[in-house]
Amino acid sequence: MKWFQWGGPPGLPSCFQLDSTKLCALFLAAAAAAVFAGQASKTAPPAGAAGIVFTDVTARAGIHFVHNAGRTGKKYLPETLGSGCAFFDADGDGWPDILLINGRDFIEKGRHTVAALYRNNHDGTFTDITAGSGLDVEMYGMGVAIADYDNDGREDVYVTALDGDHLFHNEGHGKFQDVTKAAGIRNASFGTSAAWLDYDRDGKVDLFVANYVQWSARNDLWCSLDGATKSYCTPESYKGAPSRLYHNLGGGRFEEVAARAGLGDPTSKSLGVTVLDYNGDGWPDIFVANDTQPNKLYRNLGNGTFREEGMLAGVAYGEDGVARGAMGADAGDYDHSGRPHLLVGNFSNQMLGLYHNEGNGLFVDEAPSSTVGRASLLSLAFGVFFFDYDLDGYPDIFAANGHIEDNIARVQPKVSYRESPLLFHNLGNHKFENATAQMGPDFTRPVVARGAAFADYDQDGDLDILVSANNGPAYLFRNDGGNRNHWLSVRLTGVRSNRDGIGAVVRIKSASGEQWNMVRSGSSYCSQSDLALTFGLGKDTSVSSVDVEWPNAPRQHFGAMPANQRITIDEDKGILPR
Repeated sequence: MKWFQWGGPPGLPSCFQLDSTKLCALFLAAAAAAVFAGQASKTAPPAGAAGIVFTDVTARAGIHFVHNAGRTGKKYLPETLGSGCAFFDADGDGWPDILLINGRDFIEKGRHTVAALYRNNHDGTFTDITAGSGLDVEMYGMGVAIADYDNDGREDVYVTALDGDHLFHNEGHGKFQDVTKAAGIRNASFGTSAAWLDYDRDGKVDLFVANYVQWSARNDLWCSLDGATKSYCTPESYKGAPSRLYHNLGGGRFEEVAARAGLGDPTSKSLGVTVLDYNGDGWPDIFVANDTQPNKLYRNLGNGTFREEGMLAGVAYGEDGVARGAMGADAGDYDHSGRPHLLVGNFSNQMLGLYHNEGNGLFVDEAPSSTVGRASLLSLAFGVFFFDYDLDGYPDIFAANGHIEDNIARVQPKVSYRESPLLFHNLGNHKFENATAQMGPDFTRPVVARGAAFADYDQDGDLDILVSANNGPAYLFRNDGGNRNHWLSVRLTGVRSNRDGIGAVVRIKSASGEQWNMVRSGSSYCSQSDLALTFGLGKDTSVSSVDVEWPNAPRQHFGAMPANQRITIDEDKGILPR
C-alpha cells in the first residue's frame, strides 16, 4: 500500500513514489466508506443473532499478559507487526489452553520478556504456568502454529521469530523441550505466520513458514510521513524473503524443500498463510497473503511439488490490478457451496478480500459489492477468520484491526491507529450484516490488534475469541448467548493419517442441510485456533449423519446422534467413549 511517505535524506533510497491518481482514488474510497458506514449503522440487528455479546473476561480469567514490541524510538519495522496467539491443549486434559507470543527489547540489557502459557482451570479461569514450561525462551517472537508432528498424542509448538524460529516438543504435563537444532530447523528470516499440513499425505505433518522481508537493525531505512521526522517504513522499502517448507522425515527430523517444491519465491513478503483444497482433488493447497506483493495460490500437484496459480485464479491482486497490503488469511465455505473460499485481511483503504471460489479454478472478490467491503475499507485488518459465532450453521467473519503507524491520523484523519474489530453476521445468500455494534462495549473498544484465534475455552458450546495486541495487553472475549442454538463439536484422532487429522474433512447432515469443514493448522495472522471443528445446527436438535474423509484412510460414516455434544473420532476405532 502506497502511503503519504517520502524518502529520507540524500543517499538513502526513497520509500515511495507519490502517485496523484491513486491518491485521489484513495480519498474518494475513504469518503465513500464513511457514507456507507453511516448508512449501515441505522440498520436493524442481524436476524437470529440478537442478544449475543462478547464479554471481555481477560482480567477475571487471570490473564495479565502485555506484549513487548521492543520499541526503541528508532521506528524499527518489526515493532509494528508482532505478535500472535494460540488456543491448544498443552497438557492433554481436553480443555483449550492459551499461548501468547511475545517480543523482546532490541537493546542488550533490556527487560526480560517471554511468551506466556496459561493452563485452563476448567472453571473459566487460567493459571500462568510459563515459568519452567520450556516455552519461557526469550526471542523476538512473531507467530505460532500447533500440531502433533511426531504423532505421540501431544500437541507440539512452532514459534516464528525475527531472530530465529523455535520448535518445541511437548513432553507432557505442560512441559516442552526446544528441539529446533536437533530437528534440522534453521530459519532466521523474519518468520511470520506458519501452518502444519501433510502435503505429501504420508501420515506425518510438514511445516510451511511464511517469511517477510530482509531486515536488520543495521540495514534499517529512514522513512517519513511528513518529510521531517522518521516513521515506520513499509515493506516496499525492503527486499522479500523466500518462505520455507520443512518436509517431515520422521524420527523428529525435517528437511527444507521449499525451492524443490516450487515454493521458494524470493520476491514474496509473506504475512499470512491458510491451507485449503481449492480444487477438490484431495491434496492440500497453500494460499499465502503477501504485503505489497501479489498473493500466491500454490496448487498441490500430488507429486511433492506445487504450481503457483494466484494470478490465474484471480486472488493475486485487488480488483484494480494492484497488489495489496495483505496481512492475515483464512478459508471456509461461507455459502454452503461445498467449496472453500478465501478471506484476506488488507491494509487500510483497501477493504477485506472475500474471494468466492467459483469451482472452475477462479475466485471472485465479493467484498467490494457487499457490506463486508464497505464496512472494512478504513480498517487495517491483521487476524481474520471464519467461525460460526451464533451457531446458526453459516460461518461468520471476524477481523482484528489496528494500524501500524501511531500518528497516521496526522495525514489521514479518517484512519485511526487503534481500531475496533469487525464482526459480520452471515445472513445466507452471500449476504453479511455488520454486527459489531451489537456485541457490546467491551468488544467494540479500539485497540492495536494483531493475532486472533477462536475456541470454546469454557466448553459451553459457543466459540470464544482471543486477540493479541501490539505493545499492549491480550484480550479474551467470552461468547455470551451464542449457545442458544444447537451445535456439534468434532475432534479427530488419526492413526495412519497424522494424529491431529490435519487435512481431514468432516461432513454433517441435519434437518437444515449439509455442512463441512477441514481440520487446519495456521490461518488468521500469526495465530492458531483450536483444532476441533464446531458445527452450528441452529434449531436442529440432532444430526442425521457424520462422515469423515481421512487423508490416508477410507471414509468413515456414522449415523444419527443428538446435538450439543463433543465427540472424538478415531481413524480406526470410530467414535470414542467420552
